[in-house]
Amino acid sequence: MAMRAAVLAVLVSALLAGCRRQEARPPEGSPSEQQAPSPTATAAPPGAVLFLSADTRGYLGPCGCSENMRGGIGRAAFQVQQARKGGQPVLYIDGGNSLFGEPHLKADQVPQEERKAKALADAFRTMGIAARATGELDDTRGAAFRQGLGLPEVPSGGVKVLDAGARKVGVVAAASGEALVKASQQAREQGADFVVGLLDQPLEAAQAAAALPGLAANLVVATHSAGEFSAEENRLVRADVPVVALQSKGRSLLRVDLTYAQAKGPFSLQRSQGDVEREVTALEQRMALLDKEIALPGIDPKLKALKQGKRDELSARKQGLLTAPPAPAADVNGFGLRFLPLESNLPTAPDTQALVKAYDADVGQLNLAWAKAHGQDCPLPEKGKAGFVGSAVCADCHPDATAVWEGTKHHHAWETLEEVGKQHHLNCIGCHVTGWQKPGGVCRLDKVAGREDVGCESCHGPGSKHVDAPSPATIVGKPGQAVCVTCHNTENSPHFDFATYLPRILGPGHGGTGKSGQAGEPPSK
Repeated sequence: MAMRAAVLAVLVSALLAGCRRQEARPPEGSPSEQQAPSPTATAAPPGAVLFLSADTRGYLGPCGCSENMRGGIGRAAFQVQQARKGGQPVLYIDGGNSLFGEPHLKADQVPQEERKAKALADAFRTMGIAARATGELDDTRGAAFRQGLGLPEVPSGGVKVLDAGARKVGVVAAASGEALVKASQQAREQGADFVVGLLDQPLEAAQAAAALPGLAANLVVATHSAGEFSAEENRLVRADVPVVALQSKGRSLLRVDLTYAQAKGPFSLQRSQGDVEREVTALEQRMALLDKEIALPGIDPKLKALKQGKRDELSARKQGLLTAPPAPAADVNGFGLRFLPLESNLPTAPDTQALVKAYDADVGQLNLAWAKAHGQDCPLPEKGKAGFVGSAVCADCHPDATAVWEGTKHHHAWETLEEVGKQHHLNCIGCHVTGWQKPGGVCRLDKVAGREDVGCESCHGPGSKHVDAPSPATIVGKPGQAVCVTCHNTENSPHFDFATYLPRILGPGHGGTGKSGQAGEPPSK
């Protein structure tokens, strides 16, 4: 213990030396944060700024299950609103597939998802949205619902030309490469100097479209990722016509800085930002290492706070590099491309964040009311299959295992939802109760009592057959990683490591030996 304390003291001392000048982070949206000038603020050259989002998949913000999760429509709005203070024309464009997360909804999902889509539409308006394309995930509730939101849409195959100061920006939407070529040519005919192509396809299809002869676009954005977890990173393919795919679920924006020469002419992609890109990459690598350390189970709180402060410092430095105005274009019309990851320490726009809070307040009540009026109990298990009995039943025969479980975060899973008022959010509840939407489990928000938390059966499977005939053959004695990652997935638990996390839920009588909860023999259940 003395040695451990000495090592910890050395680490804390070293971090303090590196973070001495790190000030406490103000709350999101606080006045001091809103008014702080950029550390790299300089006079902007003649030009315009475009912000693009796409593939948001109905996300107002991250789930909040882990620290330092990217995303949030409030943070995106802040970036756009701050840029408008720089004196240049600013255009915000959405590529579509943003209103819903899946093409089909169950009946109990409809109240929540429609309310969320309306909140997103209102948030887009606070950002001064100039144009948006549409895709499959925008029509989940039908074209009439989508159109009723009143957003400035560009239909598939259509063109919209926007004023951007001394130049005009054409926004074209298409679902195929051939349609993109035709629409981009129409945009040029209508006077567009710079053309953004929004293609309702994944990155690979967008790359093929960008190489088609006759394409008159300067930039192609792939607006629909192949699957829920297929767009975990921002992607830029440098070619004659660059192709971009944004990190999905509203976790990043694309910033396009246009710089104007005195005379109109073709735009060239600026390639002189190598030093900035290398520094940003280095900062992100350091932040990723800190993220893993911050997320380690059992980390000392003081050490965790120090590491978080260092991470915030690196994030602020990265943000300054990404939002600094580009160099003047001289005699060339240029454009630069920068991804803006919406890091957790960035401020939020108060007006937009108020919309998110209103949604959070409304949706729980909507879902609970729907469950009381229309909810149905889960079906009974098929003949010969086990059903759920609840953790209280398990405790009768397994008091030692129960005592270990009660000391873990799994036992407080429901409480963590109640603390943030999301115990009736359908996006969250499945990983915070036992047996959600499973035969013999719980299928109604108004009938969760007795099934709160990540209980015994969440890992070991339904226990009715084991209760009737206690035997290792009637229960999953040693659950594997495959069970854990149904909730500890890429989105909710990005730093999950089975070998590191497993000991935190083991202990004497529950698959472990000693008070530290080391992995040992499987539970005796």
